[in-house]
Amino acid sequence: MARKYFGTDGIRGRTNEAPMTPEVAMRVGQAAGRRFLRGNHRHRVLIGKDTRLSGYMMESALTAGFTSVGMDVVLVGPMPTPAVAMLTRSMRADLGVMISASHNPFADNGIKLFGPDGFKLSDADEAAIEKGIEREPALAAAEAIGRARRVDDAQGRYIHAVKSTFPENLRLDGLRIVVDCANGAAYQVAPMALWELGAELVQIGVSPNGTNINEGCGSTAPQALQAKVIETRADLGIALDGDADRLIIVDDKGEIVDGDQLMALIAVAAARQGTLKGDGIVATVMSNLGLERYLWSQGIALHRAQVGDRYVVEAMRAGGYNIGGEQSGHIVLADHATTGDGLIAALQILAELVTVGKPAHELLRQFEPLPQLLKNVRFAKGQPLEDEAVKATIAAAEKQLGGTGRILIRKSGTEPLIRVMAEGEDEALITDVVDRICDAVRKAA
Repeated sequence: MARKYFGTDGIRGRTNEAPMTPEVAMRVGQAAGRRFLRGNHRHRVLIGKDTRLSGYMMESALTAGFTSVGMDVVLVGPMPTPAVAMLTRSMRADLGVMISASHNPFADNGIKLFGPDGFKLSDADEAAIEKGIEREPALAAAEAIGRARRVDDAQGRYIHAVKSTFPENLRLDGLRIVVDCANGAAYQVAPMALWELGAELVQIGVSPNGTNINEGCGSTAPQALQAKVIETRADLGIALDGDADRLIIVDDKGEIVDGDQLMALIAVAAARQGTLKGDGIVATVMSNLGLERYLWSQGIALHRAQVGDRYVVEAMRAGGYNIGGEQSGHIVLADHATTGDGLIAALQILAELVTVGKPAHELLRQFEPLPQLLKNVRFAKGQPLEDEAVKATIAAAEKQLGGTGRILIRKSGTEPLIRVMAEGEDEALITDVVDRICDAVRKAA
């Protein structure tokens, strides 16, 4: 069944345009609240948000929806998405909500939902909530309306949980680290956790004003971080995105290190320490073929899932794996978290940096990636991938690549974009193939 509201990562859109309006948010609260009113206990939902201006509006609308059907609301303010997942489980809440559009511009916003186990909701739960949004809500009796309260120590709880993933015998003394929080949800907790572990910090992207989240900073715009690492002669740079569930590293030479390299380092370290579960890790179809070849050389298998950290987590749970992630920087470490957590992943990288004692530019280059190119084509409406000219261009490109590479084309689940990716051994050929497909998609769109 086609979804009207939910995409690959909750509900997302431009603020004050359907579906991201306060009216829809209230309906989501009512529908999700009714779905999770299970048992005779007093029911509770935990709501966090990033730093977008519209977060206040959406928070109030969701609170109205949840309380109107009899569910109590716990408000934790600006917090990373993984913190909301963790706190939902630790506070025995029936539901968790994160108000965020992740790496999108400030004008967008979104609603992510977590079950009482801290995992993102199943397709069945999302489908049931979609139906509930369209129906008139079953409101609670006057005496059963929910209450709302704020919890002031939520940040401290999350910082403690994050630090507990770092080996007790290690400290970050002597390391100069630049941390870029994208003016987003982790602007307080990430610097505090790193400082408490002994790092010398240089901070950027830690002055949110409601409209500057992800603006020229964070994991999707790491140029400012690269420049600051070079300027301050830092040992490492850490870039999070707006809701801090993704991580990009910049080494001491100012070079970007993507999620594939980070997964390789974490996986090989876990195998060495005997903590790797299953026969390998889970990545997506976007991960570089070089990662797969390198892991095989280390006796570690790479299992691929479709794009989206929820699908990575599903594959990890089904196969009993404890490490997974995406090239974009979503790193899921199941021993510590139920979803991608940029700060926890960064601490595992830092632990290995301290343990091995090599500079970041040496340690973080685990393998040589194959030439890979990804371009996005924005479209307003229609189904450009169904166009016959587009199909013919793709078929011709696949024939031209033969067995020397691969092409992956998909529609984004969070934005009106067609993503065109190709990789192979001939960089010039890869560039030509991607450009031709993108041109065909633009004409069709």
